Amino acid sequence: MRKFAMDISPLKKYPDFRYLWASGFISYFGSMVTYVAAPFQIKELTNSYLAVGLLGAIELLPLIFFGLYGGVLADYVDRKKMIWAAEFGALLCTSILLINSLLGEPKIWVIYVVTGLFAAVDGLQRPSANAILPRLVSHGDLPAASALMTLRWQLGVIVGPTIGGILISTFSISVGYAFDIATFVLSLLLLLKVGNVPSSKDAQKPSLASLWEGVQYAFSRPDLLGTYFIDLAAMFFAMPNALFPFWADQLGVPWALGMFYAAGTIGAVAITLTSKWTTTYRFHGRAVIWGAIGWGAAIALAGISNSLILVLIFLAAAGAADMVSALFRGNIWNQTIPDEYRGRLAGIELLSYSVGPLAGQMRAAGMASVTSLTFSVTSGGIICMAIVGILGIFMVKFRKYDVETNEFAVAQRLKREKATSEGEIQEN
Repeated sequence: MRKFAMDISPLKKYPDFRYLWASGFISYFGSMVTYVAAPFQIKELTNSYLAVGLLGAIELLPLIFFGLYGGVLADYVDRKKMIWAAEFGALLCTSILLINSLLGEPKIWVIYVVTGLFAAVDGLQRPSANAILPRLVSHGDLPAASALMTLRWQLGVIVGPTIGGILISTFSISVGYAFDIATFVLSLLLLLKVGNVPSSKDAQKPSLASLWEGVQYAFSRPDLLGTYFIDLAAMFFAMPNALFPFWADQLGVPWALGMFYAAGTIGAVAITLTSKWTTTYRFHGRAVIWGAIGWGAAIALAGISNSLILVLIFLAAAGAADMVSALFRGNIWNQTIPDEYRGRLAGIELLSYSVGPLAGQMRAAGMASVTSLTFSVTSGGIICMAIVGILGIFMVKFRKYDVETNEFAVAQRLKREKATSEGEIQEN
């Protein structure tokens, strides 16, 4: 099991990474409580499916715009300070929700406005949060550190909404918001312990030209384009989440709806907890391709299954396959992108793994409405496998990516080893 057990050594070796990880771990639990509380409050105030669904639509444009701008900022400002400022902004947003919830008649428009502000703050923070990692740990420890960051998010997704549901049902929506505020305060205190991460000496001032330069760099790298195209194809053709409520009804198990949402994450956690092997596997492009094909195959099998147990097993398998793809995509990003581009490319990555699932859910719902749920899910999985396979055949450089010989990976490895030897990356 030592070969597969998750490598937690970065938490022991790097104090700044340890504090950053703990900060986000605590903060994400609170954020998931608000993730449950806000739509629940809208439902209580309106009893409208459309009103609740509007929350997701409101997030999209701010996330795209501020995600790209946040990527430009991440290459110019101190990334630790950027994360701290965005975290404080999120605390203010939650405080507004708390005050609104305590009014005699809470205002719906306030919840919508704050939802858009949350998306903007998230878009500003996430590129810096992603780009900071290579500055905190050595090149060789990036795969293990990336897996730990993924685990932090997964635990929040599984446990956070549960805590939120308990707090809201037992006490009130206001208590849920107050809990989130408390986690933000703890998170901010932990972030203060993280050392500053100033921008590279080659950093450019934020501008459209700077953003365009980042886009040009991304398109000049076939290995990076492979990560974007494979993920977009997998999510667009085989993302079934929008159909979960209808799927549970079709199987006659509406009580199991929560299991549909949790199954994929549970499969992903299983991979994360046994991810040590990913730190030594060299052929990252191949792993991304097969992970995406496995995702499509599992979704297709889930679509033709008439048993709840089989559906959940295949959804868990899909989540596991997708996590294999995600871990190796993250490794390619973290181990090959120069620091002066890391923030801008993190903004592009944010779009690639945010827009795909949203568009995919619209595709799944649209196809189900004109055919059937089973056809939508199963055909989507099959098309995903075919498209990913075709992309893998034609994207030769991506398919043959080898972290030991890839010119960009080698250059960054030598650069990071020099930084470590000069003490720029602090270990215990």
